[in-house]
Amino acid sequence: MTDTFRLAHGTAPLLISMPHTGTFLPPDIATRLTDAALRLPDTDWHMERLYDFTGALGVSLIAATHSRYVIDLNRPPDDANLYPGQDTTGLCPVDTFRRELLYLSGQQPDTAELQRRIGQYWEPYHAALQSELDRLLQLHRRVILWDAHSICSVSPRFFDGRLPDLNFGSAGGSACDQSLAQRVLGIARSHPRYTSVLDGRFKGGYITRRYGQPHAGVHAIQLELAQITYMSEEYPYALDESRVATLRPVLMELLEAVMQTSLGLDNS
Repeated sequence: MTDTFRLAHGTAPLLISMPHTGTFLPPDIATRLTDAALRLPDTDWHMERLYDFTGALGVSLIAATHSRYVIDLNRPPDDANLYPGQDTTGLCPVDTFRRELLYLSGQQPDTAELQRRIGQYWEPYHAALQSELDRLLQLHRRVILWDAHSICSVSPRFFDGRLPDLNFGSAGGSACDQSLAQRVLGIARSHPRYTSVLDGRFKGGYITRRYGQPHAGVHAIQLELAQITYMSEEYPYALDESRVATLRPVLMELLEAVMQTSLGLDNS
């Protein structure tokens, strides 16, 4: 069986989580999917490539190998809506962001299959994420969890108009110290070619909200990138190396800053 995630252990006070970068579809699921689903349009494409400098910084990184269509690792296991009153996709999605059906007629997973997927895919990722945070907390008083995502810049189902380029989420200020959130927002705004916002449409999903516990030494922040900043948003979703070359130094500056900021955070 293909491993459900990749985990690189670092020594810096920073763990990057990439729950939506996976593209693998188990054969028993793939044969039941529509052509639209098999194109994997809602993947956080090329994230490991975009963040490929992090190993040199000593950063830990966990990345899903399986598609979010198998199970969405950034949703709670009870499938509660993280944005009440707003449209979202669920723990086991049944349609794409464009409302295209994922499953052929009569092939949607039932409750028993959903529970199996939680045990087989969701639980191992979260156990490994928690274990890595615990390990890093043995090395540092404070640890930053950076939840890395990307999404198409225009998605009428979820937001009006064009999404800002850099969307930071701190769960409304509860997942990390606001000095950290304001530091990253300030850095983003120092690069005027990119638009940015804190706790806008994307405030952070389950991972940011669940693991961001400043009182326990874990400060979590999500970055949702508009995909137009580094790739083509049309199938086959090619990486744009010229855009990457411009964006990657900004990401490096952000991650170096959060590691430095972690040393001065109040852990009272």
